[in-house]
Amino acid sequence: MCDAQRVTSEPVPPVDPGPRADVAALARVVARQRAELERLRDQAATSALLERATGALMASTGCSPDAAHDKLLHGAKAGGRTLLEECWITLGALLPAERAVPGTGRPPAAGRWDPPAAGTGDFADVLARVGRALVQVGSPQELAACLLEHLAQEAGADAVLLYERLAGGGLELLGHAGIEPTLATQWHHVPPVSGLAPLDALRSGEPRWLEDPVADRKRYLLIGDPPERWPSRAWLPVPGGETAGVALGVLRRHDGPFEAGERELLRAVARLCAGRLRAFDAPTGRPDDAARTVQTVLDALPGAAILLTPLRAASGEVEDYRIDAATPGAVDVFGRTGRDLVGRHILESYPSVAGEPLWHGYLDALATGAAFESEPFAYQDITDAMPVTGTYSVRAAPLGDGLLVSWLRHDPAELQEQRLSDVQRLGNLGWASWNLVTGETAWSAQTFAVLGRDRVRGPVALEGLPGLALPEDATVLRHAITGLTGRAEPFDVPFRIQGPLGVRHLRMVAEAVTEPDGTLAEVHGFVQDLTAQRSAELALAESERAMLLQRGVLQAERALASRLQHALLPLPSKPVRLAGLRIEVAYLPAQSGVHVGGDWFSAIELPEDAALFVVGDVAGHGVGAVATMAQLRFTAKGMVSTGSSLTGALARLNQLLLQSRDIRNTATMVLARYDRASRVLSWTQAGHPPPLLVRDGEIRYLDRPRGMLLGASTSPVYESARIRLEPGDRLLLYTDGLVERPGEGIDAGLARMAEAVLAHERGAGGSLEALLAAMLPGERRDDVCVLDIRMPREE
Repeated sequence: MCDAQRVTSEPVPPVDPGPRADVAALARVVARQRAELERLRDQAATSALLERATGALMASTGCSPDAAHDKLLHGAKAGGRTLLEECWITLGALLPAERAVPGTGRPPAAGRWDPPAAGTGDFADVLARVGRALVQVGSPQELAACLLEHLAQEAGADAVLLYERLAGGGLELLGHAGIEPTLATQWHHVPPVSGLAPLDALRSGEPRWLEDPVADRKRYLLIGDPPERWPSRAWLPVPGGETAGVALGVLRRHDGPFEAGERELLRAVARLCAGRLRAFDAPTGRPDDAARTVQTVLDALPGAAILLTPLRAASGEVEDYRIDAATPGAVDVFGRTGRDLVGRHILESYPSVAGEPLWHGYLDALATGAAFESEPFAYQDITDAMPVTGTYSVRAAPLGDGLLVSWLRHDPAELQEQRLSDVQRLGNLGWASWNLVTGETAWSAQTFAVLGRDRVRGPVALEGLPGLALPEDATVLRHAITGLTGRAEPFDVPFRIQGPLGVRHLRMVAEAVTEPDGTLAEVHGFVQDLTAQRSAELALAESERAMLLQRGVLQAERALASRLQHALLPLPSKPVRLAGLRIEVAYLPAQSGVHVGGDWFSAIELPEDAALFVVGDVAGHGVGAVATMAQLRFTAKGMVSTGSSLTGALARLNQLLLQSRDIRNTATMVLARYDRASRVLSWTQAGHPPPLLVRDGEIRYLDRPRGMLLGASTSPVYESARIRLEPGDRLLLYTDGLVERPGEGIDAGLARMAEAVLAHERGAGGSLEALLAAMLPGERRDDVCVLDIRMPREE
């Protein structure tokens, strides 16, 4: 046998994963064999039951064998039942003592009784169905599951337990259904304590009906966790009388007493169980003492091995095998391992052996008493939908009436070594072993390469390893080795060595192997070269340090530029009036990056009831941009205030940027001069977005006069334009940070701004702050400066 889903028994060459790798085909083979096995089992059970039922009638009525047989045939025909069902009813439904003929102590003359209807069907039909189903069970565990399947409908059962009374007076759980494995484990062995309802039922030979949880808890120790989960319970001896050895427990999740029909049904089912328990191969359906002894041995063995007990038909032919013991390393096609296999059948757990040379080898071993050893054969397993092929050998040796089967997987040593070598090479690590008893030391080839040691010089003793490390790391490595050899403490220690190309960073991991008495026997470990990883870590740390330093410098520069900007460009706290116009200013710095920008504005009153409005944007960021902004701002204000024309001021500012050695920036700008008397706004621009005019609910951008950005040409041409402002007009001067978005053209930004202003005008017509909040909901990547100029409707 092997722990595989697919097994063949041909010699190794060639490996044919064709039809033999078809699990569905194997399953069909097993299904056919299982059906034939059930047919033969029914035939054998019928013969045995007929003999026992005949004997029971002879004992109870004193008739002859022929009369008893005729009585069974007549009862089956009269009741419309099969002979098998009649046999089970005769054996399991004999009249209990409390229903005997008064004054005689004997059952009625017919030797049978007709209890009332129970559950959902006629009482006899229910027993017939239960009896027919019990023929198919092969262990107490299957018996419990079968009973729960029928009693859940007929008696409201939610769990079934079968307990055997031990020689010492305690109880052992034979089978269960409807309870969790954890609960079954907790209550598997019950000591002979007082107040146990199943023990009470076994001692008295009478059922115990637990139907009042409060009273029952005072009288009995209730099995289950929590006890309130099963408010009504019944414990019945199997078979009845003082010789009862097995107790049948029926647990229900709903409260209330068992009805009379349910009680009669459970008594009859308990007597049916008595017949089935006697029909098992072993009296209790559990492995015998020899199997228990073998299991104890197998629990301590490595590898894969199982103990098989042949299951024979009435003719004596082996139909299947039952697994009575297994090593922890044994695995079947369903993934069950170790003791989970015990009680299973071989054709269920390893269906592919059916009809194979392995199967015939088992039969020869049973017949001749000589061990069977197979030739190596190929096996193909399916793991995560991927075929995996291996080579196996199987040995089957007779042990008592059964077979001890073991199997071994053969993998080429060269393949294993190559895989190990590849893993070490790719992981840049090597293994090492030190035998502290013999003094032998073994290193893999990769270990010599990692440690930079010539293989001719041989490996180094464990205590000599610190000598290979740099002096500053040797102490830590020596301390770790001392803890390992003195207290068997494993370690994982980084250290450095001096290599031909410089210092290399290594990692050593080791653990101790001790004898049963605690004596240190061997040390196993590996050493790994982490130089590349460590170099990357150091480079990353240096990069992070440089980034943090640069970020600190940039943040300091931003703080300085921000203070300078606020000092040069103070913002009014509320709208101001200039030359009869209402002026509102907004400046919003960028939210990303660490630099401040060069956006700026001016709004000053000029002589003769006029006003100057300027919005500009210096290219770049930081202290340089702020300095250029300050120079342009004050120069523009001074020139226009002293009588220079707007276009002349732009030309001189262009020359200033071109000729100054300290300024290497370009800039955009809008210059506008408003005369209150004529209500005319004259303006010019240098590469700047056009002003936006809002008039009578309509919005348009002013046509820009010619003008190139400042600092880009030695001979630019600047022109001016004029517009007469009307009461209620609104004019917005702004920098490009208000309309520009990454990946979007300037026209789309201008259209979006127009829509936002129009929506704002049609709404409440609130402040400039509200407008900017609606237009700039996300993170700002550039500075934004806006002059909101409004002419009141009435001056």
